[in-house]
Amino acid sequence: MGYEYIDLEKQGRLAFVTLNRPEKLNALSVAMQEEIVAAVREIEADPTVRVSIIKGAGRAFSAGYDIEPGGSVARRERTVIQDQRRLEDVAGRWLTLWDCSKPVIAQVHGLCLAGGTDLALLCDVVVAAEDARIGHPGVRGIGTPLAQTWAYLIGPMRAKMLMLTGDAITGRQAAEWGLAALAAPADRLDEEVRRLAGRMAAVPSDISYFNKKLINHVLEQMGFKDSVMAACRFDAMSHVTPTVVEFWDKVNTLGLKAGLKWRDRDFEESPHD
Repeated sequence: MGYEYIDLEKQGRLAFVTLNRPEKLNALSVAMQEEIVAAVREIEADPTVRVSIIKGAGRAFSAGYDIEPGGSVARRERTVIQDQRRLEDVAGRWLTLWDCSKPVIAQVHGLCLAGGTDLALLCDVVVAAEDARIGHPGVRGIGTPLAQTWAYLIGPMRAKMLMLTGDAITGRQAAEWGLAALAAPADRLDEEVRRLAGRMAAVPSDISYFNKKLINHVLEQMGFKDSVMAACRFDAMSHVTPTVVEFWDKVNTLGLKAGLKWRDRDFEESPHD
């Protein structure tokens, strides 16, 4: 099929899914999310491909979900239950990567924020540029993360440190903590990802399937998927708090930049700077 917001390229046993809205820092619109899922399913059905790599065009992996002016109007018209179902749809798209029978690598450079982390952390392996900035600033005034791998990967204290500040960490620090598997200098990121992907692709898909599923099974026995669904409930409930309502009012009346500046008003710098 043809894609508008992503590029799909197959090279032997590897497939590259490139988020291709560089002018928007690869903001994740619903249409782009659906194309990512469609590409992963196309790859899964192709017996010649063994490993997928998801990366971003331009200077960011993804700065997050696409925030459109007028968003608060739509949110006011939704009930909490309707909002929860909408969020479950989003989480369901990312769980397609988790459930994919073939390994998926997130190649992270530049900004990987908010929804970008939801996407990256539901891939099997994250390989980050050392100077990438990874975090979820949305917790300062927009809601909660849908990808609930944070505590599993870096432990509850470090997860709380990031989720209770909205701070971002570098790719180097992410690898040191376990939020990423590897970090590489930005100019060697492609090389490192291809090297790792090539080694993964040397294992036939019929056996790598069972090894991926076994590791996922361990996390699911620890409540991982239940945590993702709980995140949808908590996020929906957070959207009716005065703080989130005021954020969207600021966005609609003053614009997105002013809304983000208000959200980050008590912090020295914005992750978007």
